[in-house]
Order: sequence, then C-alpha cells, then structure tokens
Amino acid sequence: MSSAPAVSPSVDSFFDPVTATVSHVVHSGQGSPAAIVDSVLDYDPKSGRTSRASADRLADFVAERNLKVVWHLETHVHADHLSAAPYLKGKLGGKIGIGARIVEVQEKFGKVFNFGLDVSGTGAEFDQLFEDGDTFSIGDLKGYVLHVPGHTPADVAYVIGDAAFVGDTLFAPDLGSARADFPGGDAHTLYHSARRLMTLPEETRLYLCHDYPPEGREVLTCATVGEQRAKNKHLADGIDEASFVDMRVKRDKTLSLPVLMLPSVQVNMRAGHLPPPESNGVSYIKIPIDTL
Repeated sequence: MSSAPAVSPSVDSFFDPVTATVSHVVHSGQGSPAAIVDSVLDYDPKSGRTSRASADRLADFVAERNLKVVWHLETHVHADHLSAAPYLKGKLGGKIGIGARIVEVQEKFGKVFNFGLDVSGTGAEFDQLFEDGDTFSIGDLKGYVLHVPGHTPADVAYVIGDAAFVGDTLFAPDLGSARADFPGGDAHTLYHSARRLMTLPEETRLYLCHDYPPEGREVLTCATVGEQRAKNKHLADGIDEASFVDMRVKRDKTLSLPVLMLPSVQVNMRAGHLPPPESNGVSYIKIPIDTL
C-alpha cells in the first residue's frame, strides 16, 4: 500500500437539535461534486406532519457553493429520524446508497409491520446497495465501504480519504457507543465493528451521526481514531469484549425506544419514501400494538 498521506476532503456538518442528528456534506470545495450523509426530514409525531427546514439547510449550502450532489449516503436504517434523501435527490440529483444488508432489516421489520408497507424485500428502493469493500467516487474523491454491523445488521461506514462516516457504531468519546438491542442488533458484533474502525490510521476523522452533549459541552461532530482509542468510555483501548458486552446488554435494558422509531424505520427502510398513499390520497404510518 502507498505511504502517501490520505486525501483530506472538506466536510461541513449540520446538527439537528430535535433528533440530535448530524448530517454531513462531503466535497472538494467550490463547484465540486459532493455527497450528503444521513440527511433529516423533519417530522412532528404529534401532528404527523413533515417539513423540510433541516433538509433545506443542506440544499441551500449546496447551492451557495455550487456543489453537484452525486450521492445521498445512509449509514443505516435510522430509528430516530426520517431520511430526507428522496426529497434532496429530487431537488439536487444524485443516487441513494445504503449497505446491502438492508434486505435483512426489511425482512425483520417487514414482519413487525406485517409486510403492509409495499416494501420490496430486496432493497430495490435504493439506487445502490454497498457490499463490504465496495468503492465509489465523489468526483476526484475516492471512497470505500466498511460493513460495521451490531447496532443494526445493515450498518456501514464510508471511508473517504482521511474521513470516515461511522453512523451509530461510535458516539463521542464521552458518550461511548450506541445500543445493540434493536432487531438484528448484537453487542458482540458491535464491539468488533468498533474495533475495526479503530484500526484506521489514528489521524482519521470519524464523523458521528448523533451527539447528545452533556451540559456545558458543545456539540461534537467528529473525533479522531486516536481520540476514540484513548478516551471512548465504552471502547477505549484496554476494554475487552466481555466487559463491553456486559455493560451494553445491561444498559440497553434500561433504555426506552426512540420517540420516532416506528415512523422512522418504516420510512427509512424504503429509502426515505413515505408509505404509499391510500385511496383518499393520504399516507399512513402503522403503529404495531404490544409488539416491540
């Protein structure tokens, strides 16, 4: 392998305080091709209304810099926000990509929702299904995909030069890791996925999908591999698999489901498309009773 320094893409991050989600725009500067990672469609669970202020922030940034969006990259099927990828694709162009094991998520949650959402079961709703090791381009920027399951079966990280977009596999060092108790999740698997990310060069910037900053700390959108290895409260060097799994399993039993899990999963496993309208022209979110 070459010892030349990794290319360092420009990354602009946008924090949505309602869902604590961080979306990222990856590019090479003014007028260059770009990718949008983990966009947010605003959704009010009280009224069932969607809005697009968060997505339009990304679209406005893209327009101001004359960027050309070629990818909308999803790190996984999010359980805490709806994806704005279809909306942004219609507005800006580009293709929607996700890990190939989305088919497992569609199968598992298709059963939860009784296959009533017109879900393909093959991932056909997405433009690209990425396997582990697949490569892709954002203009002159070259990226590759790491399969990092554990939080869900379909989690992937996108490594682009000295930046990696890790989804929910790692949180900020003072927060540790995401839960592993969703259908198809596994704490042992999550441990090994996190360790895989930590084999990247120490200077690699790991861009987060969420941050829940404690009082007094600013929102953190990335941390280097070196920082995670030294300081991650759940996964720093020296914490073994058995200790991590014991902590994760016990902690997950205390957590309630995310507020937007049910609407998010049934939309996001369809690449961000809302359920098809019924005969009256209205889309409906299904809520399974006494199931999860």
